[in-house]
Amino acid sequence: METSGGSRTTVRRTADQGFSAPPGDAGDAPDLVTVPARQGLEAVDILRRGATPVVGPVLHDGSCDTLGFLVPPGTAEEWDMPGSACTRTNGRGLRLPAGPPGSGPAWLLPPDDTGPVTDPAVLREALGEAARMIEAADRCR
Repeated sequence: METSGGSRTTVRRTADQGFSAPPGDAGDAPDLVTVPARQGLEAVDILRRGATPVVGPVLHDGSCDTLGFLVPPGTAEEWDMPGSACTRTNGRGLRLPAGPPGSGPAWLLPPDDTGPVTDPAVLREALGEAARMIEAADRCR
């Protein structure tokens, strides 16, 4: 599936449920956008709602405070959305601890063998919509 920015990076699943970039240049490793869990969960719903879901692999931390969206390499250089952070993985990959569930990060939406990462422009729109929905819901309390 190609998303609106034309960006597509493939991740490979490993036995420990981690991922690694395809062999080759470390520049192929996806970046990671982290957001507060509430906003991230709303964004996942928004991204999955369409006729063609446009969300790639998503991690959540062990305490469920944040969600992390895998995005194309190079996104961190231009990411500037308040309330979120984008970090380069630099080809180090992300490995999940071997401990019991709930003790560390885990996949909310795991990568598959050919799944694309989330397009940053589409993610930015979904995060903005999620923030507006949360703000409106909080005003109604």
